[in-house]
Amino acid sequence: MNRLITLMLKGLVAVLPIGLTVYLLFWILSTAESLAKPLVLLVVPQDYYFPGLGLATSLVLLAMIGLFVNLYGVRYLMKLSHRIFERIPLVKSIYGAIRDMMTVFNLSKKQELQSVVSLEIQGMQVIGFVTGEKTGQRLFGDADLVGVYLPLSYQIGGMTVYVSREKLTALDLTMEEGMRIAVTGGVQSTST
Repeated sequence: MNRLITLMLKGLVAVLPIGLTVYLLFWILSTAESLAKPLVLLVVPQDYYFPGLGLATSLVLLAMIGLFVNLYGVRYLMKLSHRIFERIPLVKSIYGAIRDMMTVFNLSKKQELQSVVSLEIQGMQVIGFVTGEKTGQRLFGDADLVGVYLPLSYQIGGMTVYVSREKLTALDLTMEEGMRIAVTGGVQSTST
């Protein structure tokens, strides 16, 4: 009986990550399709509509919003809405968590991002990501402080600290490996 349970658990460990990933992708794509379909049907007759047109429309709209956000007036409105959302008690927690999550996913695309590092804090080694060398110089002048993002394990969020460059130890990890280790608390598959 124990052998059967062990085999079932091994099967679950093998199937669950793949199944959840495929389901999440399907859910995102089908949600985008279902949300955009009514908008598309306002412009396109029902006879010309085909599955996937809503998803394509969603992607085009997101690209257009991305271009629109770069306009000066829109950037001001985005900053204003950011300040408003950060003042509402329950909303600021949700908004902050989502914003931090987007920062984590966008972290590897930042231009200043250079390396995965280790930082010693009270005898512990913490994995971080160099994010703000220029920001550290701008904020603290000649102190030669470097911005390091420290993600929190099993949570959406983290913090940025500015530390002296000599307190950092470069790690031989890619950004994805470092983020996976930091976010999962070091629990990772041995096959990767």
